[in-house]
Amino acid sequence: MSDTDKSNEDMQVIRAGSQNAIKGPEAWFTGTVRIDKMFNAPAPSRVGVAVVNFEPGARTNWHTHPLGQTLVVTDGLGWTQCEGGPRTELRPGDIIYCNCGRRHWHGATDSTYMQHIAIQESLNGSPVEWLEPVTDEEYLAGAVKKD
Repeated sequence: MSDTDKSNEDMQVIRAGSQNAIKGPEAWFTGTVRIDKMFNAPAPSRVGVAVVNFEPGARTNWHTHPLGQTLVVTDGLGWTQCEGGPRTELRPGDIIYCNCGRRHWHGATDSTYMQHIAIQESLNGSPVEWLEPVTDEEYLAGAVKKD
């Protein structure tokens, strides 16, 4: 076997549409959420990736990430908020880094869907600690920071 053939064995291609979408669990989300693609790299990597689609009004529960999380907004408009901070608008192309251990939530606006790619690492087998739901009052409270 040539070196080229051997290197191709080490590459894994996951074809678009080859994985079943799942409904975002009610224990973790409010509203209609669809997770289209999920991928966890094989050990020793700890990286996981998901494409998450939020219908208007849908959002995550409050949660934290032991090693942080990066979000890449790909479509629609959304909001995110760290506990104690302003609700911030998210637009396509925005990249958001959620700091390690910081309580936060993210999701669609109340009138527009949003899609993002979520990238996070696991610590001791878990990339996230799910907490309580974001109430409607919390979700809609205060002005939205747009810059």
